[in-house]
Amino acid sequence: MYHLGLDIGSSSIKIALVNASTGKSVGVVTEPEAEMSMEAVKNGWAEQSPEDWWRYVCSGIEKLCVQESISKTDISGIGISYQMHGLVLIDKEGNPLRKSIIWCDSRAVGIGQKAYEEIGAEICDTHLLNSPSNFTASKLKWVKENEPETYAKIYKMMLPGDYIAYKLSGVVNTTVSGLSEGIFWDFKKDAIADLVLDQYGLDKEMIPDIVDTFSVQSKVDEKGASESGLSTGTPILYRAGDQPNNALTLNVFNPGEVAATGGTSGVVYAVTDNLSVKESSRVNNFAHVNYSPGKPARIGKLLCINGAGIQYRWLLNNLDVASYDEMNTLANEVPVGSDGVAIIPFGNGAERMLKSKEVGTRIVNLNLNNHGKGHLCRAALEGIAFSFVYGMEIMESDGIKVNVMRAGNDNLFRSEIFSNTVATLIGYDIEIYDTTGAIGAARAANLYKGDFEAFGKAILDNDYVMTFNPKKDKSAYQEAYATWKNELELILNNL
Repeated sequence: MYHLGLDIGSSSIKIALVNASTGKSVGVVTEPEAEMSMEAVKNGWAEQSPEDWWRYVCSGIEKLCVQESISKTDISGIGISYQMHGLVLIDKEGNPLRKSIIWCDSRAVGIGQKAYEEIGAEICDTHLLNSPSNFTASKLKWVKENEPETYAKIYKMMLPGDYIAYKLSGVVNTTVSGLSEGIFWDFKKDAIADLVLDQYGLDKEMIPDIVDTFSVQSKVDEKGASESGLSTGTPILYRAGDQPNNALTLNVFNPGEVAATGGTSGVVYAVTDNLSVKESSRVNNFAHVNYSPGKPARIGKLLCINGAGIQYRWLLNNLDVASYDEMNTLANEVPVGSDGVAIIPFGNGAERMLKSKEVGTRIVNLNLNNHGKGHLCRAALEGIAFSFVYGMEIMESDGIKVNVMRAGNDNLFRSEIFSNTVATLIGYDIEIYDTTGAIGAARAANLYKGDFEAFGKAILDNDYVMTFNPKKDKSAYQEAYATWKNELELILNNL
């Protein structure tokens, strides 16, 4: 038997199958083959059609089963991961009332900021662990203010993963972790955040019923079966937003464990039992997948670095080099610290961890006689690594204690320079695993049984690649980081 994992992203839908008993990956497909489009009617807006997600889920399941010669009747459970913070609205017949306002849409920023000021920073920080900001609740308030005729027809609001579960089962529900990412959860009361609903004048009836993250959440009904090809009665056993799911995929559940990704942007996601909100202006806090009301807290602290892999890709496109491999070879010919060259990598918009300042990408200490391509390549990798270390310092000032970082075998973490630099400066191991969010979601379909040890063993047995250990001689790394950090702080102090 097999478990199916669905990962509903904004650029594509990934569908995975794993062996239900061993967790071994059987196959993964991506739909559509070209990147999904986003509609931007105005600057700063981003919308997608929920029906498109569902269509690609159905075609992807068919494609994967044909590719792997597997009967859909052998799929015995479903796990769902999805793009966070999106807003899906349905009427009583279950039809979407408008396109989904997705995570990167910024139209509700002002609404969230006003609410933060009016409710008060202390109440928001201690009850919501965040500002209402540009999260799902603020987007729903935007619809109420700007599309009252749509708002009047709303039966339920959902997150993207809730919608896919609904299309499979005909049942509308959500999770505490999902509500927390929309700023609909009050951590102090361990209940739906009435203080946000009252502030925004939102109807509590629109919030779906809550189910446990790991549970029989619903089962595929006849309509879901006829459209997806799955068997009637197949249970949906897990659902989570993409960043908590990425942490789960890397076996990050407990305080001291950190998940990291190093793609176009970088993400550090640390699990803690500490409700500190000292850095809430720079770090977002959500209920992790194993958060349970009334039990010791499991909070996921999320820090995003916009200026990560996008900078290395920019260099590839503009430096007259053939490949990342060539860049890495050039970088390896240059010593730690890049002979003084430092690159500040924040050229991908405002950085929340820098208090939403626009710093830009800056190359400093470049000597036109002595420095060449290799110095730029190494300084770029080191600059991105240093930004991760800077982010970890912010996390640690917010009460995070760390003993291991786990990362996917993706772009940046494949680089020895990058991973060695981060591991040496943060002082603990970086374990690399070759896995994806869709595979993690599929494996998580087993966790309703509560056997986290077996889940972790499946990841170790199937995905482990290698470990980067901190270098014993840290001095060159520390000196290079001190130079970089000094340059960054000079810039920040002058903005």
